[in-house]
Amino acid sequence: MTVSQSAPALQVRGRAFEQISAFQPELTAFRRDLHAHPELGFEEVYTAARVKEALEHCGVDAIHTGIGKTGLVATIRGRSDSAGRLIGLRADMDALPMAETNRFAWRSTHAGRMHGCGHDGHTAMLVGAARYLAATRNFDGTAVLIFQPGEEGYAGARVMIEDGLFDRFPVESVYGMHNWPAMRPGTIGLNMGAMMAAADRVTVEIEGKGGHGAHPYQTIDPVLVAAHIITAVQSIVSRNVRPIDSAVISMCAMHAGDPNAMSVVPGKATLVGTVRTFSVAVQELVERRLSELCSAVAQGFGATATVRYERIYPAAINTAPQARFAAEVAQSLVGSDNVVSDLEPSMGSEDFAFMLQVKPGAYLRIGQGVERGAGGCYLHNAGYDFNDAILPLGAALHASLVEQGLPLPT
Repeated sequence: MTVSQSAPALQVRGRAFEQISAFQPELTAFRRDLHAHPELGFEEVYTAARVKEALEHCGVDAIHTGIGKTGLVATIRGRSDSAGRLIGLRADMDALPMAETNRFAWRSTHAGRMHGCGHDGHTAMLVGAARYLAATRNFDGTAVLIFQPGEEGYAGARVMIEDGLFDRFPVESVYGMHNWPAMRPGTIGLNMGAMMAAADRVTVEIEGKGGHGAHPYQTIDPVLVAAHIITAVQSIVSRNVRPIDSAVISMCAMHAGDPNAMSVVPGKATLVGTVRTFSVAVQELVERRLSELCSAVAQGFGATATVRYERIYPAAINTAPQARFAAEVAQSLVGSDNVVSDLEPSMGSEDFAFMLQVKPGAYLRIGQGVERGAGGCYLHNAGYDFNDAILPLGAALHASLVEQGLPLPT
């Protein structure tokens, strides 16, 4: 049984949720169509076309395509615009390069691609918010709905920003959310600071001296050097990073030699790994120590090591005023008992961080697991599916951020 079939009924207050619930079957059908036709980053041609078609049906005021390659932005004007304020809402659209094992009718029709992270649901929730906001317009200002491509490793948010996203749509704040299988439906989580870690890539190139495996004294074995480096770098977190800070260093891949050449000591070895941090200061410390330590370890064996450190995604840091506001909006929908305002940060990464680097805002998690937060599949699992029961709540949360953030003049 999938999570979509097992979630209990949600207890949510408010006009937005009530009205959006009326067209939940249409949102579900839309979401499942996207699930059946997953597309990778910057290849979201079908997805973008379906979103554009849905937004036209919703009656939004304008649709701007081709922002950040396959991204879209829709604008909806409120009943009034006394101060010219804009609030941004963002949903990611891309899928993952993985094979789906589900057997339901809406499973992926594209081999080796699936919506294993719920971006199909995120897109459907924002479309639901668009339909409600365009029909009611109970706000003063403009809602800017951002449908972003390429979140899964392509830095699509950065590409949209470089393509003029916030120059063309100068929002005062921006909000995003992600489904979270570890939380039960009807719950919402966030905190006042770091939500997701920075994700960096580390590549260590080790140069030794190859030779015959029967005569290792005539070589400088890069495999041995790599083994010592793998062990040594773990001391950076335990001995250089303060205990009250957080960091993860994982060396996740190694390549050296040929499995068919059992007696050949290779001349080179390569290590690839990831570093996760929440603060720039810790990130810079880890980068510096990695370079120093790898070089020193290699030198001790007569080899050389070159470290290439690439900063892929920054940390996603909520700004406190916007996070407090988002928590209050969430509480107005599901009650204070169902909102976690001090949610533990994740060492995973999220490219919404690029938007939070240039605009105030908040990133939220919306529960989608079965009751008590257990069961179902976690993200990036071949058996994962988005829980359609939370579509109205996610859409109402998006819409309420606009209505309460841009209130009509009294």
